[in-house]
Amino acid sequence: MLHPQAQAFIDLLIERKVPPTHTLPVADARSFYRDRRAFAQPAPGEVAAVRDLSAPGPLGPVPLRLYRPLGSAAGAVLPVLIYYHGGGWTIGDLDTHDTLCRELCNQSGCAVVAVDYRMGPEHRFPAAVNDAVAATRWVREQAQVLGVDAARLAVGGDSAGGNLAAVVAIAARDAGDLPIAFQLLIYPATDMRRLHPSHTSNGQGYVLTRDTIAYFHDHYIADPAHDLDWRASPLLHPDLSHLPPALVLTAGYDPLRDEGLDYARALTAAGNRAAYVCFERQIHGFITMGRLLDEANTAVSMCAAELQRVLGGKAAR
Repeated sequence: MLHPQAQAFIDLLIERKVPPTHTLPVADARSFYRDRRAFAQPAPGEVAAVRDLSAPGPLGPVPLRLYRPLGSAAGAVLPVLIYYHGGGWTIGDLDTHDTLCRELCNQSGCAVVAVDYRMGPEHRFPAAVNDAVAATRWVREQAQVLGVDAARLAVGGDSAGGNLAAVVAIAARDAGDLPIAFQLLIYPATDMRRLHPSHTSNGQGYVLTRDTIAYFHDHYIADPAHDLDWRASPLLHPDLSHLPPALVLTAGYDPLRDEGLDYARALTAAGNRAAYVCFERQIHGFITMGRLLDEANTAVSMCAAELQRVLGGKAAR
């Protein structure tokens, strides 16, 4: 059964006649997603320091935001999470996920670097992948300057960002010179073919619909053949061995649930350490809705605790 708080959120969207994302022009969809923060997200928490930076990317500078947790000394070398925001490779930015990055930072004791990768339709696949890889590589190269530990570098993200985190982990393994210690995959998109049963069973009525997924897909993917490219569909990579330990988190009423589960299974079958947790009563996108959904705060704390356990951060008190 859907969590009563999630049901109340859906009922409110219906009552207020909030237009589905796929009915909006991209510019309006981006503004709406950004403006919804004040309604659904907790207030941004205080951190020790925040810096806006940029990394050189293949198409120009990639904006970044570096967070350091409360209680961390100015010169301390911290483990670091590179975080790629969700939004269907079409919407979202550094601000839409600012609160979540602050929460993960303080609760894990890790520095967090959020990546504002290029999105469709202006920049199609694989622009987001290329930016994500370039930003991650730059953080490792600049680790000493940034006050982070290149040997304790994790990647993570939600939805489209979870897709990018999985892809970066594979690309880093294949390159052989970008060691990654952990991957945090929050309801990741892993198969662009969109054939898993949950796309049908959860395809309508739970905010993220099949129509909205198609809207995002078509703004990101220009050529249908790209659905079979592992950089778009990491589940389809022929070799998923020797990848970093992973936590894969899904939601029970999410169209992406089954492909997240299948990715966790594939990681384990290939010999990796992968934990899988499904918040059975929740909807896609819930982890950023801590003002409305109690389980969002539980999920954030779970993710932060796993980051702290694997990377050895010291959570803010």
